[in-house]
Amino acid sequence: MRLVQAGGTLLVEPFDIPVGRVAVVADPFGNPLTIVDLSKGRYVTDAHGNVTGVATRLPTLAVMPSDDADPVIRPETADDHQAVREVHTLAFGGGGRIPALVAALRLAPAPLAPISLVATLGDRVVGHVLLSGCRLDAPHRIVDVLSLSPLGVLPAHQRQGIGTGLIQHALAAADDQGVPLVFLEGSPDFYGRRGFERAGAAGFRSPSLRIPDAVFQVARLSAYEPWMTGTFVYSEPFWALDCVGLREPGT
Repeated sequence: MRLVQAGGTLLVEPFDIPVGRVAVVADPFGNPLTIVDLSKGRYVTDAHGNVTGVATRLPTLAVMPSDDADPVIRPETADDHQAVREVHTLAFGGGGRIPALVAALRLAPAPLAPISLVATLGDRVVGHVLLSGCRLDAPHRIVDVLSLSPLGVLPAHQRQGIGTGLIQHALAAADDQGVPLVFLEGSPDFYGRRGFERAGAAGFRSPSLRIPDAVFQVARLSAYEPWMTGTFVYSEPFWALDCVGLREPGT
């Protein structure tokens, strides 16, 4: 013990107590001191100072910093375009059709301006979502709506909540703009837990027979009204790049 090394005297050998260890020493001037090690916990006392129990100290876990801890979701800028292209190229298996769709939707005439968001870790773009203007052919009139497509996250960063965060921010942005409906084609299990429902069951007709009923989905936002039913119509880039529904193998 350092106190003994400095000229003090060990009076009572260290012994274990429920909260750690205790030793009694005398300092270099002969004053007795009780040294208590509380490494295992602490005593619990009542209002009068009486010991009523022991609070065990939990082991400290080392938390390593992670690049995945706090992704930042923000609007896409022109400087992000190449990184976004790389995200979708890797997320969708190396094909060029989805990156081409994103590029076309940024520039295409549409009833609503696109909502394009990226997720970043540090300075790196790891995810992207795009909502673009489409139409609903409702009985009363044409309704301007949005399509959520595509949503992509780099494979190394999937299953970490980044896609969910992008969806939540995208729907919130659409809601803030007074958009009543957001449509998509996608997994009913994944999107069904993130604000979407089967569009067919909600009174909407698919734009193509090649879209399975289960994957045609919609999110009804605050501006939605019950009369808003009818056929969902994609914008031209989806058709031009053959990004609607499923094609039979070999065709």
